[in-house]
This record gives sequence, C-alpha cells and structure tokens, in this order.
Amino acid sequence: MGAKGTMKKKAASNATNSRKKQKKQIELPIPKDDDISASDINIDNDDVDDDMVPDQIDDGVDSASDVSSDADQPFTDDFLHGSDDEDNADDDDDDEEKGSDSDSDSDGSDIEKKSKAIDAKKAIEEQQAKDEMLINIKEQDDDFRLLTPQELQEEAQGPPDLPRLQRRIKETVRILSNFKTLRQEGASRKDYVKQLTIDLASYYGYNDYLIEVLVEMFPAVELVELIEAFEKPRPMCLRTNTLKARRRDLAGILLNRGVNLDPLSKWSKVGLVVYDSQVPIGATPEYMAGFYMLQSASSFLPVMALAPQEKERVVDMAAAPGGKTTYVAALMKNSGVIFANEMKEQRLKSLTANLSRMGVTNTVVCNYDGRELPKVLGQNSADRVLLDAPCSGTGVISKDESVKTSKSLEDIQSCCHLQKELILAAIDMVDANSKSGGYLVYSTCSIMVAENEAVIDYALKKRDVKLVPCGLDFGRPGFTNYREQRFHPSLEKTRRFYPHVHNMDGFFVAKLKKMSNSRAAPALSAEQPEGVDEVIEPTESVIKKKVEDKVVHHRKHESNTREKVQRKIGIAENGKDEKTLSVKKRKERKHFSREEISKSREEKRAALRTAAKGKSFSKEKKVAKKAQTTE
Repeated sequence: MGAKGTMKKKAASNATNSRKKQKKQIELPIPKDDDISASDINIDNDDVDDDMVPDQIDDGVDSASDVSSDADQPFTDDFLHGSDDEDNADDDDDDEEKGSDSDSDSDGSDIEKKSKAIDAKKAIEEQQAKDEMLINIKEQDDDFRLLTPQELQEEAQGPPDLPRLQRRIKETVRILSNFKTLRQEGASRKDYVKQLTIDLASYYGYNDYLIEVLVEMFPAVELVELIEAFEKPRPMCLRTNTLKARRRDLAGILLNRGVNLDPLSKWSKVGLVVYDSQVPIGATPEYMAGFYMLQSASSFLPVMALAPQEKERVVDMAAAPGGKTTYVAALMKNSGVIFANEMKEQRLKSLTANLSRMGVTNTVVCNYDGRELPKVLGQNSADRVLLDAPCSGTGVISKDESVKTSKSLEDIQSCCHLQKELILAAIDMVDANSKSGGYLVYSTCSIMVAENEAVIDYALKKRDVKLVPCGLDFGRPGFTNYREQRFHPSLEKTRRFYPHVHNMDGFFVAKLKKMSNSRAAPALSAEQPEGVDEVIEPTESVIKKKVEDKVVHHRKHESNTREKVQRKIGIAENGKDEKTLSVKKRKERKHFSREEISKSREEKRAALRTAAKGKSFSKEKKVAKKAQTTE
C-alpha cells in the first residue's frame, strides 16, 4: 500500500503540472480571492484504484477531463475538484508572493490620492458656496429700494410675503443705523421710517396706532429687538413664601421632584426661575401648601420699592389675584394691617383663596371703587399705599397678543383718566406725618408714556409730593421729555423695564413721598427744569404796571360782586337791608301759649265747617231751581 500511494501522488503531481502549463498558454484569468489550498481537501489514498494511475499519467489533462465526465465514480469528481482548487491555490500563492509588496504600496498611495482629491473637491465646493452667498447679498443690497405708493398698494392687496418683508425690515434698519452713507438718493429719513412702520405692522400684526407709538419711542434697532422679544414667552418664575419656607429648602424639594430651576437673580432673595418641569408646577403638594406663589419677575418690583415695615398700615388698591399682597404680608411678617381692595367682585375669589393658601392673617379684603377708598378708610390714614393701576397692558404682549390690534388712542386716554383719579385718591390716603412711612408706589404693566410719566407729572402738579429713588439697582430711568412734552426733571428717578433688556415683562415703577397732608398743589420750586428757557427778570416799570393792572382789576371785581349781591338780596330805600328788617320783625312778634294756639285752631275749624254747610245749602237751592224750570 505504501508504494502504490507514492506512485499515485507522483501521477497526481504530474497531472497538475501539465494543467498549469496548459492554463498559462491559454492565459485564463485566475481569481485571486480564492484562498482554498490543497491541504483543505481531504483525499483518502486507499480508495484510489490502481488502474486509474497509468491512464492519468498517459493522458494528462485529457484523462482528467475524461474521468471528470464519468458520473458513476463519485471519488473521481472529488479528486478532480480538489486538483482544481490546488491549482488555484498555487496560482494565488505565486501571485501573492510576487505582488504582495507592490499591492500594499499601490493601495496606500491610491487611498492617499483619493482622500486628497476628495478634500480638494470639498474645498472648491465650499468656496463656490461662499462666493454665491456674497453675490446674492450684493444683489440684494443693490436691488433694495423704497417702494412707490403704487407698489405698496399692490402689495397690500395680496397675501403678505413674509421672507421679503423680513429682508426689507433688516435692510431698512441697517440703512437707518448709518443713514448718511447708505441712504438712497432723494430719500429722506421720514420715508424710511414710514416704510419700516408699514412692514413691521404687516409682519408682526400690529395696528397702525400702536406701531406708530413704538416707532416714536425707540430707535430702529432697539424697536426690532423689542418687538421680537414680545414674540417670545418670558421665563416662568415663582416666589418663595417666607412665612412657611426658605428658598434653599424649597429649591431642594422641587429639584427632587424633577423641576429644573435656578435662583432668579442677585436682586431677589426669594425668587426662582423654572426652566422645565416633569410635574405640573402649579399642582405640586408644596404649591397647595402655600410654600410658593407663581408670579412674574416684574411683579416683585413694586413691593420691593414699597419696602413695607412691620406693624404698619398698608393699602393695596388693586390687589387681585394676591401676588403682591401676599408678598407685602411676608415682608411684614403677618404684623400690622393690610387693606386689600379689589373693585371687580368676580376676582375676589382668587384673592381670598391665595391669601388663605399662603397663610396670610393680617389682611382685610374689601370691594370698593379705588376712587372712593379715601371716603371709606379715611384720608391720611395709611402709612404706605401700593397702586398697581389698571392699564392697557402694552408691556405684556407676550402673554396677551390681542393687545396688538385691540388698543387704540381712546383706550389709552380712558386708562390715563382713570389712573390720574386713582393716584390722587392714593395720595390722599397716605399720612405725611407717619413716622416710618408716608410713601406711595405707582406701577403699571405698560410702556406707554401717557400712562406712566404723564400721570406722575400730573400728580406732582396737583399734590404736595415728590419723587424719591425706587431702591432698585437696575432698570432704565424714566423719560423727562417725550416729543413736545416736558416733564419734571425728577422723573429720572422712576424706572422702566423692558423684555429685550431685562428679560421680564414691560413695567414701570415710581415711588412718591408725601410732604404734607394739605391737598393744595405745591408752590413752584426755585429750580428751573431742564429744557425750559431761563426767565428774564422784569424791570421796575413793568412791575409797577402789572401791580396797577391788578389793583384796577381787583376793584372792578369787587364792584361787580357787590352789584350781584345787592340784586340777590335787595336793598330798601332807606339803605337798610330787607333781610335785616324781616329778622327784626320776627323778633318783635309775640309768643302765644299752647292754649291760645289750640283755641285759634278750633275757631278756624268751626269757620270752615260753617262755610262748608253754606256751600252745600246753596247747591241744594240751585238744584231745586233747575227742577222748577224744567217742569
């Protein structure tokens, strides 16, 4: 068996060599991916017949093909297939040995070249995109121009093109910020402002009156920032109730409940700002227990400016829903007395509910018109008064977007009239002689000058009060002049808050100190207000003429008043007053006793009875005469 096995192996090797030569002559492509080697094929030498070996030696490749066509012998198929795999494996080994080094070098160089080509192509595309963007910007700048009235009319008839409006707003603001160099030839600033007003009104949905007022109040760049800030909601804030909890403890509890929050700011020791929450922030057990109050950051400011002290008498003229009232009670530590007034009866439920939930025990709730409170509570009866006046709400557009279209000049004027009446009533309730107080805080959630600075200036003219610092380290000072109006220079002490600057609702806060309890207007100060021309001192001759004119006018006035009095009263011929004579006559009359008066009354009654009987008798006679005539 050993000799036969060796002979069979030699014959198989000769056959494979012959097949290699034939394949090289034909130059058939050899697959390189086939990694099968001859060792992978298991050949059982004992099963090979002795008669097959000479045939394979003599015939070579033909014998292998003849044997492969024989389907009756399965071993021959396996043998021949194995020989093909061995050939492929040998060829693969030879090719791998020859080109392994060259292939590795070529593959590395090809990958590097391809990566460089990809990077270069990407850089070219980026550069082309930048160039195209710059070209588009230049084309937009070159194409931008003011629209004619006809074009504006055509644009108003169709639906608004928002991308075009936005681009035009940006371009108009850019030109107004550098008007001298970027303006169109022949165009004035008024034309650009008019175009900006129309575009802002159509893009953001404001009515003509409100957008015109905002354009007059703010420069173009700040105006766009303010309007865009009104489109975004303000962050949710809550105030810790110091009567029941501390801010640090409350923050830890809410963090454990899945509330993401931070301290509000350095200016508040009780505020927390909420970013997001896994639980409803207005329905937690802590909220129900009165540990905190959902309240906007701007609502903290009036109470901080008021700075109530313990054991004082404080009046909140517009208290619902109770956020400011409960804050005042917390600062007073439930001491003293707070009168929480609310004119609308339907809002009293929320006020009383919040007061009881927050644990406030020093508050009296009342339902009166704020203008009538001095008659109810008494004049000069309060140490401090808080007036968060009803207003147009132009500072909280992010909460109520209907303000954009619903407010008009008539609405603003009606609010101003009411606010002026309320602030005079509030001043009358403040006691100027209070040892710790004598202050009034006026606040609104409006940014209109007519509802803020104009009302304070009116109060300064009508009552003996002065403005004092609000005690707030931030906020913009109030206006001392607005268009043609000139206000008292002390209005710089008031504070304005804007959403695009302070990230809170638009708000106004002013603090007044009552100087005396008299209702008379204060005397003019010697200081000359800013923006007013200096007064020229008159000469002596001018003063004499003015004095003479006043004397003549006074004499004429006295004579006229005397004539009027004489006409009303009447003068007797002897020069004595008729009223004095009648009084003397009354004094000279005799006083009768009760018996005499009763007798006179009985006599009068008897006379009346007899007269009545006589009349009846005369009637009977007339009836009898008529009857006789008829007969």
